[in-house]
Amino acid sequence: MPAGKATAVVAIVLLTGLAAGAQTLSVLPVNIFLPPGQKATTLTVTNPGKTETAIQLRAYAWNQSGDDDPLTATAAVGVSPPMATIAPGASQVVRVILREPPQDREATYRILVDQIPPPAEPGFVRVVLRLSIPIFAQPMVRTASNVQFHLETNAGKLTLVGVNSGLRHDAIREIALTTADGRTLKLDGGFSPYILAGATRHWPLAVQGPLPLPGEMLKLTAHADANAIEEQIHVAAAP
Repeated sequence: MPAGKATAVVAIVLLTGLAAGAQTLSVLPVNIFLPPGQKATTLTVTNPGKTETAIQLRAYAWNQSGDDDPLTATAAVGVSPPMATIAPGASQVVRVILREPPQDREATYRILVDQIPPPAEPGFVRVVLRLSIPIFAQPMVRTASNVQFHLETNAGKLTLVGVNSGLRHDAIREIALTTADGRTLKLDGGFSPYILAGATRHWPLAVQGPLPLPGEMLKLTAHADANAIEEQIHVAAAP
């Protein structure tokens, strides 16, 4: 999920002849940053709809394994209240408590805000809304990201690989690569920009024409959290 935007995961049941509907929710802030020593903050959930809605909030540890983002139930972060009913046009303030301060690197979590829909009326299917809010908690030691890039070719595909050996996440956006013959390559689909501390991410690229050869250099441009990226990176055969 890009920074500055909440990721809404919508599950829809498609049944022939039935209508579908959903309420909406808004959440602020959409990213939670806890500086060193800060153990609590608040999250505001607003119901801009015309009917009341119920929500459930749960905290999870957020890691990255391969190109997956597994969430694991955790007691390290608490949310209060864990459930609430919000009247039309009203807001609910949720207290977020960090119970286990991070030690030697940034700790990452996510809060899932699930809308609890009322029973569906006959001939009407409710749409279930889920918002996923990232939490980045900083330890008392100084941390920074350190992302190194290269390209891999394998089975007729080209992939940008980012390895973050730092102690803090980064977010890589607006990725584009330029080949030696002037072609511009962009991501093949939409992907989360986040690369957590110690993680490796793979971003497939859409390629029209011949693939770059191993050893070839391409120009990478992108935007990270702290700076713009412009560098030459090499193509390697996939291991």
